[in-house]
Amino acid sequence: MDMVECRSDSEYAERPLSLTWEGYKYEIAEIVARWRGPSEKGFRVKTANGQAFDLTYREIPDEWLVQPI
Repeated sequence: MDMVECRSDSEYAERPLSLTWEGYKYEIAEIVARWRGPSEKGFRVKTANGQAFDLTYREIPDEWLVQPI
């Protein structure tokens, strides 16, 4: 199962900290871009080992989508 651990201060999913993809956990080193759409938040991130992912949090149905790029 793909998962994202994130920092949440005033609202959920303010800053992703790590992600799990295909059974491996990756620490996020950099947020390259952010976007907001209707009922979703998105992040383009780079991991500590240099991989890039698009992370999208969909408020309904309360799930993360993890896509390598």
